[in-house]
Amino acid sequence: MENIELGANSAALPPDVLPAESNNKFEDVAAVVNAYFDGLYHCDVDIFERVFHPKAIYATADEPELLHWQMDEYFEVIAKRPSPAFRGEARHDQIDEIQFAGDNTAFARVRCSIGSTDFVDFLTLVKTKGRWQIMAKIFQIKKGN
Repeated sequence: MENIELGANSAALPPDVLPAESNNKFEDVAAVVNAYFDGLYHCDVDIFERVFHPKAIYATADEPELLHWQMDEYFEVIAKRPSPAFRGEARHDQIDEIQFAGDNTAFARVRCSIGSTDFVDFLTLVKTKGRWQIMAKIFQIKKGN
């Protein structure tokens, strides 16, 4: 299993760009994760529809009961949320690590902040039909002071 640790702030892509596949799976997965960060920062459902697999799940155990949504539920929340970009917040996101289990399965541990809340996201990605997409977003909430 390949394991690549990054630990540097990720470079943002313009919100309407998701690059074509390359011959480098690390770059391809990092591009999807960076587009995911763009979607979060701009609350852009169009980006999320490209980076998330239609059957993906969203979950956290940080709520009183396990929170588990399908993509339509998650996208509805994103569409209604005032974006960090609109609120003038500084952007804070980082890829900590990308691992590969093979040619079509990857895992990314990432961090980001929205307002005073920090998140650690575990993103599982799959490559189907020649492109990488997020299949699961499982996250931990770290409330700021």
